[in-house]
Amino acid sequence: MKQILHIIISLFVFGGVYAQKAQIEKADKKYEVFQFIEASKIYQKVAESGYESEELFKKLGDLYYFKSKYTEAEKWYEKLYKLNDKSLEDDYLLRYAQTLKVSGKKKKAAHLYNKFLKASGVLNNDFTSSEDYLKIIAENSNRYNTEPIPINLEGIDYGTFVYKEKIYFSSSRNLGKKKNIDAWSDRPFLDIYEVDYNKEKNSYGEPKLLKGEVNTKLHECSPVITKDGKTLYFTRNNTTPRIKEIKNKAVQLKIYRATKVNGKWDNIEDLSINGDNYSNAHPTLSPDEKVLYFVSNMSTSIGQTDLYAVEINNDGSLGKPRNLGAKINTKGRESFPFVTKDNELYFSSDGHFGLGGYDVFYIDLKKTGGQLLNVGEPINGAYDDYAFSINNHTKKGFFSSSRSKTDNIYSLKEIKPIKELLEAPFTGQIVDSETGKPISDAKITIESEDNILKFDVSTDENGFFETKLNKFKSHVATIKNKDYETTDVFLVKGKNVYEKDFKLVRNVFEIAKDSTTDLSKILKVKHIYFDFAKAVIKEEAKIELEKIVAAMEEYPDLKIDIRSHTDTRATEAHNMVLSIKRANATMEYLVKRGIDKSRLSVKGYGETQPLNLCNPCSEEEHAQNRRSEFIILQE
Repeated sequence: MKQILHIIISLFVFGGVYAQKAQIEKADKKYEVFQFIEASKIYQKVAESGYESEELFKKLGDLYYFKSKYTEAEKWYEKLYKLNDKSLEDDYLLRYAQTLKVSGKKKKAAHLYNKFLKASGVLNNDFTSSEDYLKIIAENSNRYNTEPIPINLEGIDYGTFVYKEKIYFSSSRNLGKKKNIDAWSDRPFLDIYEVDYNKEKNSYGEPKLLKGEVNTKLHECSPVITKDGKTLYFTRNNTTPRIKEIKNKAVQLKIYRATKVNGKWDNIEDLSINGDNYSNAHPTLSPDEKVLYFVSNMSTSIGQTDLYAVEINNDGSLGKPRNLGAKINTKGRESFPFVTKDNELYFSSDGHFGLGGYDVFYIDLKKTGGQLLNVGEPINGAYDDYAFSINNHTKKGFFSSSRSKTDNIYSLKEIKPIKELLEAPFTGQIVDSETGKPISDAKITIESEDNILKFDVSTDENGFFETKLNKFKSHVATIKNKDYETTDVFLVKGKNVYEKDFKLVRNVFEIAKDSTTDLSKILKVKHIYFDFAKAVIKEEAKIELEKIVAAMEEYPDLKIDIRSHTDTRATEAHNMVLSIKRANATMEYLVKRGIDKSRLSVKGYGETQPLNLCNPCSEEEHAQNRRSEFIILQE
């Protein structure tokens, strides 16, 4: 059915040997104007005669693929793949993978999809293979109860828009009148119907054709009505061409706008965003009705059909359409957008990895860089699932599917929200590294690895914090407090719970009166070590002394007492003299660096205050005792 509704308008250049040229050219003409039945017979006859061509297999595969006859499509894509598996375009790797999924060949489908990811360059930071996708889909499954609704008939029934006590939908049913047959689908053309709907009793009336000038002998579908009930947007075959002489060209689709006059939909308007050389279809409105979302294959499309948005001005005129981008649109087909009252987008796609042909996907438009998710089973399955809509208040909605051999409408009830699957809790406590006391008002800045998501959270009076992360993205958490050194941590994606405590190192100190504080400890200055029996400042020591210089330059009232120590080798008298020499050598270095000598005092302690009581001592233990300290002096 989606050969009509998905607006796949892909015209292929077809070449062949001279003996087959006449038949192929004849088929091309039928193909280009969407007269599917006859064209496919001609192509198939040529192929079955033993003629092999990459373009021939592409066309046959596509003709069946876009008609959702995946078994037949698989046959021709398989021939195409065998003919050219090395340099096959990524579009066809994707389509072949989709047909294999429908036929249940999941392992081979995964292999082909992985090749597509690599060839197309769409392999992203969230997933690395089809197996990752399937795990996510499984996690999102079993969130809905579904059942077919009683208004379905043998023909095509799809798409729903609920307005007050009525449901509007599209159908190829024949209610007593003679209907034209579409050559592409070999079915009657679609019309828009309305049916009374009692939400409380979940009961339906008898469907009736929409009153007014909306329905014609061609296709009409995908209705959406404004909140005031005065304006209707819908899809129709191009009945208002702006270009003359369009014979033998495919009839495109357009989005039209109608107004309600005396209970009927009239005053049909061809929107400015439409064109004769491309199709627009499947309109839906933003919650504030200031943006129209739709599907198109206009020239700026990434794939075969993309989702677009356009601003609706106060006077009803439309702005310039903008493509929703590569996060949503693929080289495949995106279609059937629906936006909830909470500004969440649901749509169908065969370009993102799924369970069948078209799958329903979700993304929260409120979140910059939000994660795209497959809504899982039972909404999605082995066939085409599309035209999803839901009321976030009642948790009820509808979707359409070809799972029962033809396209029908199904009701749904959401029993578990999708938001729970997007996020994982991130909790912890921040304390002082030395005292273990909690740090209140510490700020944790969380930024996704792709630099798209960024937000802050603060600790409470007990140093605890709690927030949520998008678990499908890796993040960097940076912890700051004015009195402590900043630190950060990398949080790897894929976890259901993130728990992390932090011990911050203080970098602001209060110097109490009548206390002895070692400046080297505050500044994390390594001990100023000396070689055995020497008082020469070593090169590595100079780096540490520069911290003392910087501190004294920053705080001009600061005075320090330089205290030097030795190890226990040699005599006590020798060591006492040596320690004084080392203290003086340290002071001289600081003076040479511009520190006023009046701010410095020195004292040598020899071996009287060792840091360890080793006996005998290793060389490393001896070195620990050969040190200088910088004690802050109080006035």
